[in-house]
Amino acid sequence: MADDRGTSAAVLLAFLSGAAMGAVAALLLAPQSGDESRDQLRRYARRAENDLRDLAGRAGEAFEDVVDQGKDFVDTKRSVLREAFDAGREAMRRERGRVQDEGVERG
Repeated sequence: MADDRGTSAAVLLAFLSGAAMGAVAALLLAPQSGDESRDQLRRYARRAENDLRDLAGRAGEAFEDVVDQGKDFVDTKRSVLREAFDAGREAMRRERGRVQDEGVERG
């Protein structure tokens, strides 16, 4: 599952990089003044910055969700193990009592 996320992140990064390079190429080849090109580059840069902040925020939220799920998983397994341990201890006590009772009856 972690490998899929890494692959998705790489694809997203490649897509964003390609989009940025395409935008720069389009600006450099477009028939407009330098001021217009710089303004357009600033808009692209602001949009890219906002997109990256949004992506970082979503990644942080996803990380927190995974951590919370991990904690829940550990707590659940800890509870299951504790119940199994307690059941085993109780079974051992019953068996010990049964064996002692048999020893008294035979003895």
